[in-house]
Amino acid sequence: MLRPLDDRLHKIPSGCGVTGIMDRSGAVFSGGDIVASICNMMERGNGLGSGYAAYGIYPEYKDYYCFHMMFGREAAVEESESFLKKSFEIRLAEPIPTKSVKTLKTPPILKRYFLKPKEEKLIFLDGFSRKETEDEYTAEKAFELNRTVKEAFIFSSGKNMGAFKGVGNPDEIAEFFMIPDYKANIWTAHNRFPTNSVAWWGGAHPFGLLNWTVVHNGEISSYGINRRYLENFGYYCTLFTDTEVIAYLFDLLVRKHRLSYEYACKAIAAPFWSQIERMSPEDKELHTRMRMIYAPALLNGPFAIIVSDGNMMLGLNDRTKLRPLVCGEKGTKLYIASEEASIRTVSPELDRIWMPDAGKPVIGVFTKTKSL
Repeated sequence: MLRPLDDRLHKIPSGCGVTGIMDRSGAVFSGGDIVASICNMMERGNGLGSGYAAYGIYPEYKDYYCFHMMFGREAAVEESESFLKKSFEIRLAEPIPTKSVKTLKTPPILKRYFLKPKEEKLIFLDGFSRKETEDEYTAEKAFELNRTVKEAFIFSSGKNMGAFKGVGNPDEIAEFFMIPDYKANIWTAHNRFPTNSVAWWGGAHPFGLLNWTVVHNGEISSYGINRRYLENFGYYCTLFTDTEVIAYLFDLLVRKHRLSYEYACKAIAAPFWSQIERMSPEDKELHTRMRMIYAPALLNGPFAIIVSDGNMMLGLNDRTKLRPLVCGEKGTKLYIASEEASIRTVSPELDRIWMPDAGKPVIGVFTKTKSL
């Protein structure tokens, strides 16, 4: 046992672990590999949060938004379902399948809803497609429910995908949600070591909105300005963790402002002004404009993130690489993780292994039509 003054020797550097696996051919594969990968980094967490995101898992309902919801009381279920019935056509409502795990105490009520916006609720705007209108309406309703119904939270709201998370170690959460029973073409996972926010089921990673999900290792010291900036566009943080702003920033920049993934990363992890000064005139003008326009979207603080929207998987470090991130490739598989060991535990022989540069994204995309 450590003596009181020896506490300075007991620390977990770069706490939290993230990992992601994508089959760029679009083929689906069991969640067993992502569980093995994140459990290889068990020491990066302290049992106060873990989670998984999976894409391509609901092919029979691929045209429906799927709300994964957690409730702290039975009355919240009734209030939420009344809210949803006014706004959506509900195709199916059911409990999220779970398994009893002795070490997980008092989990919340968990349900999933496959739904579409009611036709009469949609307002079509010039220049916007039906999908864009449906996405905007669904996102607005998700924020509204999370803000207005006490002890009810939508923690996943995309199509043909889902997030599964809670307070527990990654092996416990995987067993609870039966993660190996699902098949997906993109998997991401997180093992949490909370440092400046509470540990509760909704505060575990991944965080998401529509098809976006984010897993994050680090701290966002710019959370305050990022949050206020997002509120100007109708995004509201209700899950009490700094990572929440990252998911909303990607949605804002890519879905609403129609930036490419690469340009969204240029806003979120912009080069330092000293670096911009040394660029060619064309690049200097571009990055100067980006920094001026999207200054409140810049993420400060150490971070390593894995992001997906179902069409790609992206890994990104902060501008000085204060958190580790490693990438690997084997055939059509792309791996991104906090540690090389968590990649090699599921793919020992890799075609390529590398560490991405600070502030430079690694983006995996599908090479052909995704399998359903």
